[in-house]
Amino acid sequence: MRTNSAQTPPKWQVALVLVIGVMAVSTAAVLVRLAIATAGVSGVGFSLVLAASRLAIAALILAPTWKQIYLARPPVPALRYAVLAGVALAVHFATWITSLSYTSIAASTTLVTTNPIWVALLSRFWLGERLPLPTWMGIILALAGGILIGWSSPVNASSWPLLGNTLALLGAWAASLYFLLGQQSQALGLSTGRYITVAYTVAAAVLLPLPWLTKTSFTGYPAITYGCIVLMALLPQLIGHTSFNWALRWVSPTLVALVILLEPVVSSLLGYVIFQEIPAPGVFCGAVVLLLGVGRAAIRSI
Repeated sequence: MRTNSAQTPPKWQVALVLVIGVMAVSTAAVLVRLAIATAGVSGVGFSLVLAASRLAIAALILAPTWKQIYLARPPVPALRYAVLAGVALAVHFATWITSLSYTSIAASTTLVTTNPIWVALLSRFWLGERLPLPTWMGIILALAGGILIGWSSPVNASSWPLLGNTLALLGAWAASLYFLLGQQSQALGLSTGRYITVAYTVAAAVLLPLPWLTKTSFTGYPAITYGCIVLMALLPQLIGHTSFNWALRWVSPTLVALVILLEPVVSSLLGYVIFQEIPAPGVFCGAVVLLLGVGRAAIRSI
């Protein structure tokens, strides 16, 4: 725990916030697919529009918090970590949302939630922490599952699953860095509300110019597409990501990342209900192996 016991919330409250966070972020993949379907376009340019718009709306909602940040004069190192976390978040969304144009919901969400593996490896090579043998065994098992997913052709997805799976994996790396930087920022004195204001705003600023570079417009789409974008900002972003960032103040990043492993399960169920998207046998088996490996590695790290 990072504060004294008088300020520490009860365990049931932390657990409830984590459950709400998982349910909220699990809607992201379906909302992206709905936005793509209603707009009638896909690919890198439109994915960047979705990512930038989602974060821009969240940043605008949080804009009044900037006055508090200015008056509070938080430590410069905490702000620096928050800015870097925002850049990592921008990379995460740019790569992961694009992946959903090329691979299945099950494959994308499974690969992008491999955070515990990369958090453990970053802790080993960046912070110098030793990893026990069971953690390494879990990493190897997870990598085997990832290879199986990569070799399997997804159902109801584009004909370029290798690109989609690679982008989802890049998104996982960026998300892992985002979680570690966010933990450091809050540990150095930045409250959750002020931290997410800085991180979300920086991520939006990084992403907003990119669609224009690909000559993709922010306008001209059906109203339902914009409705999906607003829901992305409200549900998976402001409720989901903020829930996880708040939980980082009270539990380890590894435990938070472990809880996020429920996301591909819920997302895949939603994908089946809404799009009748059934993962190919190889994707399903690979996801099970990967999640078992990640879970083993993460549990040993808590």
